[in-house]
Amino acid sequence: MRKYFVVTGTDTGIGKTVFAAALTEALAACYWKPIQSGLDEETDSETVRRLAGLPPERILPEAWRLNTPASPHLSAAIDQVTIDPGALVPPDVDTPLVIEGAGGLLVPLTRRDTFADVFARWQIPAVLCARTGLGTINHTLLSLDAMRQRRIPVLGVAFIGDAQVDTEQIIVELGRVRRLGRLPRLDPLTPATLRQAFRDHFDLAAFQVDV
Repeated sequence: MRKYFVVTGTDTGIGKTVFAAALTEALAACYWKPIQSGLDEETDSETVRRLAGLPPERILPEAWRLNTPASPHLSAAIDQVTIDPGALVPPDVDTPLVIEGAGGLLVPLTRRDTFADVFARWQIPAVLCARTGLGTINHTLLSLDAMRQRRIPVLGVAFIGDAQVDTEQIIVELGRVRRLGRLPRLDPLTPATLRQAFRDHFDLAAFQVDV
């Protein structure tokens, strides 16, 4: 059975793409970023390919590539294109597939639709990436609540950053969610250090979900 995963986050800039690269490499998966906003710097697909050491055929093309680094609804308006959330359908591949959203769950794709609405339609197990720093308890619990209101399947939370034992524990307890592991900040961040950190801090058995 094929294994599909959504990687989403509580916010932007928390390390979600780095986690997605680690998971893609560990599962020997393909990677898909449905919508890329901002093309001037390294895109998320390019980052994942570099950090996961993937051949180009395992990076699936984005459905929309938008020039402005902003919320997709705004970036699309600036580019004068229309995003059709209903046209977003996970590609049919013969390997596991890691799908990365943009920013947080409620990032708008249009004036009416968010990424969370798309994830609810897909019904694919989602990994919620959460930083370990100050403020993450509130952000993570609110994100979990939004996922459950929409009946998005929650695989668990992947923490990113320095160890904060009590913070991680209270999120797991109040959020009634599985702790998948914690990806530490890496310096240097290389394919080798990322691969080792993921294997040291995550159990691949947690990702054995057939969809």
